[in-house]
Amino acid sequence: MKNTNGVLLALLTGAAIGAGVGILYAPDEGKKTRKKIKSKLEDTGHEITERLTHAKDELTKSATEQKDKFEQKLEDAISTMSYKADDIIASLERKLEDLKKKNAQLHK
Repeated sequence: MKNTNGVLLALLTGAAIGAGVGILYAPDEGKKTRKKIKSKLEDTGHEITERLTHAKDELTKSATEQKDKFEQKLEDAISTMSYKADDIIASLERKLEDLKKKNAQLHK
C-alpha cells in the first residue's frame, strides 16, 4: 500500500506540473494564467488529499480486519490448548489414583 501511495502521489504531482506548464505556454493574459494555475493547484491539492484520505481509510480497514483475524486465531489456539490441558490433567489424575491404589496394596 505504501508503494501505491508513492506512485499515486508521483502521478498527481506530474499531472499538476504538466497542467501548470501547459497553462504557462498557452496564449492568455498573465492574470488569467495565474488564476488558472491557482485553480489547478487547488484542485490537485484537494484530489491528493481525498486520495490520501481514502488510502488511509483502506489501510486502517485492512489493519482492523487483520487484527480481528489474529485475535480470533489466538482465541481458538487458547481454547484448544485449554481443552488439551484439561485432558492432560484428567489423565494425570487417573494415573495418580492408580498409583495410590498400588501403593495401598503394597502396604497391606
